[in-house]
Amino acid sequence: MSSRVQHFLLVFNHQQGKLVEVVEFGDDSEAAVAAYAAKERELQDDAALEIVLIGSDSLETVKRTHANYFQGPAASVERYLAGV
Repeated sequence: MSSRVQHFLLVFNHQQGKLVEVVEFGDDSEAAVAAYAAKERELQDDAALEIVLIGSDSLETVKRTHANYFQGPAASVERYLAGV
């Protein structure tokens, strides 16, 4: 596990229900923020796409904390309901 925050840019297509892009920036926050701003401008007219920039210790943690992007919203709801 890294002690420095790692940055991940995710692009999720809500119409397709899937993650269409993952870009890892390591601990380069300036590059991550610049890429996020550029991606927002590039895709601003596509309402189906959600662009998020997440900071975490690892991609594995992001996959757990933001599972809906990696496994779809239905999988997240099923895991939640299994714990109820």
